[in-house]
Amino acid sequence: MPPAATATLAAANPTRYRVLGAISFSHMLNDMIQSLILAIYPILKGDFNLSFLQIGLITLTYQLTASMLQPLVGLYTDRHPKPHSLAFGMGSTLCGLLLLSVAPNFIVILIAAALVGTGSSVFHPESSRIARLASGGQHGLAQSIFQVGGNTGSALGPLLAALIVLPHGQGAIAWFALAALVAIAVLWQIGNWYQRQFLSRPAAARKVSEAASPVPHRLVVRAIAVLLVLIFSKYFYLAGITSYYTFYLIQHFGVSVQASQIHLFVFLFAVAAGTLAGGPIGDHIGRKPVIWVSILGVAPFTLALPHVNLMWTGILIFIIGLVIASAFSAILVYAQELMPGKIGAVSGMFFGFAFGMGGIGAAVLGVVADSHGIEFVYQICAFLPLLGLLTIFLPTIEHPRRKAA
Repeated sequence: MPPAATATLAAANPTRYRVLGAISFSHMLNDMIQSLILAIYPILKGDFNLSFLQIGLITLTYQLTASMLQPLVGLYTDRHPKPHSLAFGMGSTLCGLLLLSVAPNFIVILIAAALVGTGSSVFHPESSRIARLASGGQHGLAQSIFQVGGNTGSALGPLLAALIVLPHGQGAIAWFALAALVAIAVLWQIGNWYQRQFLSRPAAARKVSEAASPVPHRLVVRAIAVLLVLIFSKYFYLAGITSYYTFYLIQHFGVSVQASQIHLFVFLFAVAAGTLAGGPIGDHIGRKPVIWVSILGVAPFTLALPHVNLMWTGILIFIIGLVIASAFSAILVYAQELMPGKIGAVSGMFFGFAFGMGGIGAAVLGVVADSHGIEFVYQICAFLPLLGLLTIFLPTIEHPRRKAA
């Protein structure tokens, strides 16, 4: 993509912070609902007498529903934009949430999880597209603003579960339907903006969006493969934290359920902070250095985590969340720069793969926890960030903002 064309397009389309704020707010509500499911696992495990494997299957159902559909949604909407699909996707999430609040058995819980996953399959690729459309050329910043909303919501979910759901039981989940209704209203307005923006785009903007990759096809294929391995290492590790960290704290240190939720909130808050930093840093120094630090750089802390006391566990988990979270925005924008004409498909593929790895990781680690104990899960997951060494095989892309500088 020529720097002059990008600069002209950015001048004609300045960064739309109101749109980015709205999509980030919607992401916060969406991911708050998602993390609520994870946060109430101790309730579901006790009320329905579930095994760790069944807990993992709930996550697997939700994640695979989202992961299998997201690339298809992104590919379809690249060719046939659907501005109001976001609001309809959130409607599926709303139905899943209400069903979860009254689910009488494990099968119905799985159906509810699938409905929430279907909503996510629409939300993430389309929201990522809108974030890029509103970026004004600051793609990393836009993705970070978008992502930090989701991570803030993920942090709020366990906190609200501890304050609302744990004291009042499964039925209190229905109160969170209000959040889904607010999100639907906001997303409908975003869809209106998207429709106006897309229909008014000049021909020059379309040509820029259809630009060729800055590297040969052979290197694109290799780079995408490496990025997917890095996503695997990040989300497989995160699955062990988000699904089983509360159980680890309760079993290993004897803390209460509510105290474990607070610890999980601290980790997810660190993830939100790290996400906000990763994109803008990548805009200025490049995506590849951020990927190096965020994946491989976290390895010393993950390796130490299983061997420290409660105080140091809290400190290390905060550092891990802060560092590892900066990876996704950098990886996603890097992939979009490799395939600039396929924003929806790339976003759907990477969000979908991330969700899928999280789901598979939760199920696999559930089996490991049942057979070898929850402590063993953290001992083996500690080595996953070492896969960050594969970053050496990524081609260096001098993206347009740095060239123009």
